[in-house]
Amino acid sequence: MHYQVRGLPGSVARTYFNGRRVDYWAPAGGSDRVVLAHDGQNIFDKKTATRGRTWELAQRAISVSEEFGITPPLVIGTFHSASAQDPFGRAKDLAPQHPFQNGVTPILGRSGFWQREQPSFPLDEIRSDHYLAEIAEVIIPTIAKATGSEIDSLKSAMLGSSMGGLATLYGVNNYPHRFQTALAFSPHWIIGENPLVDALITPLTPGKISRLWMSRGSKGLDKGYEPFQNYANELAIKNGWHSGVNFIHKVYPRTGHNERSWSSYLSEALRFWLHP
Repeated sequence: MHYQVRGLPGSVARTYFNGRRVDYWAPAGGSDRVVLAHDGQNIFDKKTATRGRTWELAQRAISVSEEFGITPPLVIGTFHSASAQDPFGRAKDLAPQHPFQNGVTPILGRSGFWQREQPSFPLDEIRSDHYLAEIAEVIIPTIAKATGSEIDSLKSAMLGSSMGGLATLYGVNNYPHRFQTALAFSPHWIIGENPLVDALITPLTPGKISRLWMSRGSKGLDKGYEPFQNYANELAIKNGWHSGVNFIHKVYPRTGHNERSWSSYLSEALRFWLHP
């Protein structure tokens, strides 16, 4: 099916892959760029958005593309699989699988799905490797073909916030042949603290991908990310990333952990990615 979104030419298409909802928009004739966004419920449709506010990702991508005189990207939003039957489905999709199943200990009481006493689900139920493989090897090629798009990894990005920020860093590291830019908003470091930072940032070198963005706000949950995000920034620079060139790390004062905040500085991240 298709549906209309205010301010967006054409229509958004809705499809399903093994029961997972995926919404996408493409410019007429397709594109050689793609941005894959986690938490697709917050990308296009206000009816499914967590707080009734979307990122307006496609609209902003079009605007930034017009600034640079380039074709807008194919925009794909993958929904998480949380449900009444599997309330922790989002966490199982987005938590970096290899780190948590190979030595990184969850910090109990620091998230909504690992409680103070014990994990709310066994760590072997994390399925982000399967989730990311489906994105890279099935979802993107299928949608690219359907829209007449020829995807170039050097022009392709993965984007996410909170747990989606962690999945983004993990995902581009696993699939650099598909994504060369990581746009990670408010990575949820507090569930693994510095050991999780080490696990995700150490292998993510400028020899593997081309551009790296990490940002956070200063209010609420984002305020608690400060020491871990500072460590992530320091480690990235130590690994060879050049701040202000191929690596952007920013704090946005008076913003917090919500779609309105992330959307407020989304265009800046898109300019970093789409700048020729």
